[in-house]
Amino acid sequence: EVQLVESGGDLVQPGGSLRLSCAASGFAFSSVAMSWVRQAPGKGLEWVSTIDSGGRRTTYADSMKGRFTISRDNAKNTLYLQMNSLIPEDTAVYYCVYHTYRGQGTQVTVSS
Repeated sequence: EVQLVESGGDLVQPGGSLRLSCAASGFAFSSVAMSWVRQAPGKGLEWVSTIDSGGRRTTYADSMKGRFTISRDNAKNTLYLQMNSLIPEDTAVYYCVYHTYRGQGTQVTVSS
C-alpha cells in the first residue's frame, strides 16, 4: 500500500523558513520521480517542484525558483522541501505526490 505522510507545516512570519518532509512507503521510492504540489484556500492544486529519482535534476514553478529547494534521501525514503523567504501567498496545504498518489498534506500558513 502506497503511503505518503507529510509533516513540517506551521505558522510562520513573512520572510521565514520551513522545511517540509514526506515519508514514503509501499513503493520503490528510490526509483521514481517525486513532486510537491500545494493548494491555497479556495484554489485548485498548484505544482510546486519535481525531483528525479536520483536527486540530480530538479524543476520549480517560476514563483518558487530561488526560494524553495526540493531534495530527497533515498536511504530514508524521504522527500523534503526547504522553503525560504516565505510570503503570505505561500499559504497552502502542501502535498507530496507520487504518480496519482498524494498524502494528507501539511498546512503552511505565512502571516504576521
